[in-house]
Amino acid sequence: MSDAQVSADARLVLALACDAMPLPSTGMAADDVINTLVGKQGGDVRWKDGRTFGMIYDGGPDLHDLQERVAAHFLHENALNTMAFPSLGQMQSESVSAVAEMLHGDTAAGFLTSGGTESILMAVKAARERGRKERNITEPNIVVADNAHAAFHKGAYYFGLEMRKTPVRSDWRADPEAFAGAVDDNTVLVVGSAPAYPQGVIDPIPELAAIAAEVGANFHTDACMGGFVLPFMESLGMEVPPWDFRVPGVTSISADLHKLGYVPKGVSCILHRDKELRRYQTFVFDGWLGGFYASPNMQGTRPGLPLALAWATLHFLGREGYERLTEATIRTARRMIEGIRAIDGVAVLGEPQAHLLAMATEPGWEDRVDVFKVGDALVERGWFHDRQAPPDSLHSTVSAGNAPVIEDYLVDLADAVAEVAGQRADDRSTNYATLE
Repeated sequence: MSDAQVSADARLVLALACDAMPLPSTGMAADDVINTLVGKQGGDVRWKDGRTFGMIYDGGPDLHDLQERVAAHFLHENALNTMAFPSLGQMQSESVSAVAEMLHGDTAAGFLTSGGTESILMAVKAARERGRKERNITEPNIVVADNAHAAFHKGAYYFGLEMRKTPVRSDWRADPEAFAGAVDDNTVLVVGSAPAYPQGVIDPIPELAAIAAEVGANFHTDACMGGFVLPFMESLGMEVPPWDFRVPGVTSISADLHKLGYVPKGVSCILHRDKELRRYQTFVFDGWLGGFYASPNMQGTRPGLPLALAWATLHFLGREGYERLTEATIRTARRMIEGIRAIDGVAVLGEPQAHLLAMATEPGWEDRVDVFKVGDALVERGWFHDRQAPPDSLHSTVSAGNAPVIEDYLVDLADAVAEVAGQRADDRSTNYATLE
């Protein structure tokens, strides 16, 4: 397979073709295993070249070297029981404390999770439990905007909450008036995003949190994407709307270390304003023959390695390292926005406030430019974006790893727009999924 990025259709064919593979009757030699696995990477996105706007975030070779050294020491540890592995418990506690300090949570308490989805699931579960125990709510609901991450819908489905979805404003932000009309005495959770994944805007967190407080509901700031960007934008002197524990009424926040925290997958952090609120997250049970069982996560057995990598990355980079990476990230994102807006036929949706943005067809150009066809042409040039809709757009999560090649990207983007003029992609899918 060539070094060029294969198309989405080709990747799907490859995946389906590889489904049936029996267990070999005899083991493979170690070198053969490695060579075979490396060969399978031929069609993967080229994140090491900075040509992928999402999925994996590159903190640089020195950080990679450290993380690979840490992996050799903690690959096999199990975080199911931190009494057996107290080192993992200490790493989790110290990492959570560091994140709490970043988010101005003087009394905040929480846990590390496997990723943003699990952090969100735990926020939903904790809100449901608090509503049951403190307000006797038996038919709970959750209020979100159209821009809220799909994981909140997943949480509502898993934990039996009614989902109430409100439209966003013309600037793609959540609408407080719509929220005020949606909450009631059965609302246990209200959600705002900082920033929202689809268009990269920050919801009006103070107004939304106040609405939640009026009915006694939890309010969750989803900062899975922004938790390791917004604090450092602020310390660099950039303007950031209020969103963290300094906002009255915010009861929990999710922040992903494996995104712009530059930790390998998968590790996130969920924080509650205090330990009293955190207790609603933990499942406790002793009605079986195995004794006392307590788990704060969806998982029982948890790999210890992500906890060690989180601790190592936080302490290796420190505030100075994160400020350096954030400065490069925001500079690159702003250059990308500027460059897109200089090309006839494509546009950036709304006014992104950090490192997320969505590129769509420019109004009035619908007959001449199809943004999905532009995306296909970019794939052929080795660039990867997620597709999303509505409206049809190409999503970018910019990180420091994109900085060295952003000018190359803008040249290729202009060429791609010109190349596909008047053409339309037959495939209109927007897969952000694992279905096999």
